[in-house]
Amino acid sequence: MKLKYESVTGYVEEVEISAEIGAYVTADRREEENSNRRHRYHAAYSLDGALYEGDDFATDDTPESACIRDYENEQLYAALDTLTDTQRRRLEMFADGLTFREIARREGVSHKQVSKFIEQARTKIKKIYEKN
Repeated sequence: MKLKYESVTGYVEEVEISAEIGAYVTADRREEENSNRRHRYHAAYSLDGALYEGDDFATDDTPESACIRDYENEQLYAALDTLTDTQRRRLEMFADGLTFREIARREGVSHKQVSKFIEQARTKIKKIYEKN
């Protein structure tokens, strides 16, 4: 049995092999092609088409932007460390999407007090960012 092999450069070579080995290689190639076909069918994007897909495969994350993001996170954590426990807790609840009234109900205080605490926390954080 003759089996064809194609190199990366496009050169095709025929090799004489036994029928038993040929059947195994042919079955293996068929299984691999079927697997590739299933993968292409179920995949959202084809990596073969990455050149044509454009920005779907692009990322804005560069070493410089990662460094800037890390620095800004350090500043934010430093600012959060200056807050009181109450300010931090209420600010986190507000950041999670709760309203002043919902926070006030949970804390057992008036919504105006919650508003005051959150505004004080914002002011503290702004001052720390302005210093840097």
